[in-house]
Amino acid sequence: MIKKDLGLLLLIVVVGVVVAIINPRFLLPINLANTANLIGLFGILSMGQAFVIITGGIELSVGSLVALLGVLFVDFIAVQDMPWMLALPLILLLGAVIGAVHGWLITRLNLQPFVVTLCGLLIYRGAARFYTADGTAGFAFGQNFPELEFLTAGRFYGIPSTFIAMVVIAVAMWLVLHRSVFGRYLYAIGKNEEAARYSGIRTDRLVMTAYVICGLLTALSAIYFSMYTRSISPASHGQFYELYAIAAAVLGGFSLRGGEGSIVGVVLGTVLLQELQNLVNLLGIPSSLNFAVMGGVILIGVLIDQQWHSIRARRRLVSAARQAESRHPNDGTLPLVANRD
Repeated sequence: MIKKDLGLLLLIVVVGVVVAIINPRFLLPINLANTANLIGLFGILSMGQAFVIITGGIELSVGSLVALLGVLFVDFIAVQDMPWMLALPLILLLGAVIGAVHGWLITRLNLQPFVVTLCGLLIYRGAARFYTADGTAGFAFGQNFPELEFLTAGRFYGIPSTFIAMVVIAVAMWLVLHRSVFGRYLYAIGKNEEAARYSGIRTDRLVMTAYVICGLLTALSAIYFSMYTRSISPASHGQFYELYAIAAAVLGGFSLRGGEGSIVGVVLGTVLLQELQNLVNLLGIPSSLNFAVMGGVILIGVLIDQQWHSIRARRRLVSAARQAESRHPNDGTLPLVANRD
């Protein structure tokens, strides 16, 4: 763990202790289980966002994509009677294809990630509403899928399945990002894409792969959310989820400039975000202030990131100056040359 991650972990512990002192209900098993479930749901979504942010891009359509893919998944298994073991990989494939399309538009047609994903936000939300005729997609009374429900909304020894899935995915994504050539190349692209391209890295292909990973994890998250809510109103389902994902990534140390961040950090950022949301609920703060809290968290995260970059830049300058002084101890005067005559 890097210093940022350790600092974030300490902040999570401090906030948890303060909340527990103010309201002991925070430590009730039911509250901890519900919080862990939300951490799992948003953690998977945030890791997908993190892979895009590390390349210097952004994905604004994840909330609308959660609504569209959730509606399709529920319709496939509840209305079309498609076996869930077929519907699940089909939704994952669709998410990956959408991510590939985003990556292609950005890398091949040189469109800005903000523009592409903003258009996706509008298109997928509209498509979800059109598909259901602006109605609600859900399961009929008494309709059950025991195996699927255990895998997506069940608990294993009191631990939510979503939290277990997030941990497993986090380990896999940590290996991909921090212990593979692909991960090192993503960092290089985020730092300086042009330099990475001149060094022989297939930047277009790697950026497209990052968007595919984001689409895949978003699709998986959409399945979990649909089984968690069991009823989807496409006009509001998944709304502003992209902000939760971006906030978790920023809190976890991912710079919006690209080239920085860790999977451990984004998981801790999700934990802190849900802890703060739980604090709002337990203290009886109006839910209408949730987005105000979210905006404040993102702003603080960006400010900390900016100050961190400034401090590191000053330290590098001081270090370079000291090294220069050590090479020329005579205060910059020209070295004496012996007379050859």
